[in-house]
Amino acid sequence: MTVPKKYKGVLLIITSAFCFAVMAVFVRLSGDLPTFQKTFFRNFVALFFALWVLKKEHIPLRPARKKNLLPLTVRALAGTLGMIGNFYAIDRMVLSDALMLNKMSPFFAIVFSFIFLKERLTLFQAGAVAAAFGGSLFIIKPSFANVDILPALAGFLGGMGAGLAYACVRYLGQHGEKGAFIVVFFSAFSCLFCLPFLIAGYQHMSAVQLLCLLGAGAAAAGGQFSITAAYSCAPAKEISVYDYSQLLFSTALGFFLFGDVPDGWSFLGYFIIIATAVANFIYNDRKDKKEETQ
Repeated sequence: MTVPKKYKGVLLIITSAFCFAVMAVFVRLSGDLPTFQKTFFRNFVALFFALWVLKKEHIPLRPARKKNLLPLTVRALAGTLGMIGNFYAIDRMVLSDALMLNKMSPFFAIVFSFIFLKERLTLFQAGAVAAAFGGSLFIIKPSFANVDILPALAGFLGGMGAGLAYACVRYLGQHGEKGAFIVVFFSAFSCLFCLPFLIAGYQHMSAVQLLCLLGAGAAAAGGQFSITAAYSCAPAKEISVYDYSQLLFSTALGFFLFGDVPDGWSFLGYFIIIATAVANFIYNDRKDKKEETQ
């Protein structure tokens, strides 16, 4: 019995969501280490995985086109800053809150694709972005009395950085750049970016902390390869919404490992963002089917 590619894609994207939730757990378990130190080691491990794939697939260690160098750099910088914001939030917030703010990235990708790639933004998509932003406010809970406002804003900006990175990846994919090289460029750039901060503020790590950071890198690499394989099995319009299963994994892991319990406002924010993502998913699917029949 042959399993349809769509079902394989769904399974792979759920696997990816689990891997990224495990990555966040390892980042938290590594303890009170500087965020730049955690970011460096996470990407250092991922770099070796990506180089192995590059060699296996016989992909040259250079951009496919010279004009791709700028979007590669923007993608790497935005992705690095986004990861730093995400890791800062993971260490200081309820785990599911931090990861849900990072899941604002698809909506920011829509905005940045409209601004920089001149992709059409419909009224429905604009409304979806506005609704998702409103949902994020229930998680951030902005007020001077909210002691978590700084990590919440860092997590929100992390999602924004990831959204810009995804828009750049979309551009690079349309202009002949291989996914493995994009990952290698990003990982190497991120390590070099974090290296001065790592040297200046390095904290001694125990063997357990080092293993946790290596585990975070391995889990992130697993998530990256799983999501890449997922999108090679089925188009994003059919499977992307299943990436929000990460919320289930992060909520369960956060509760059992750290005693994290999101409050009612956070759950309302989760509902709004996920409902908006599902509505946008259905809208795009119907829109694509309508265009195919014309």
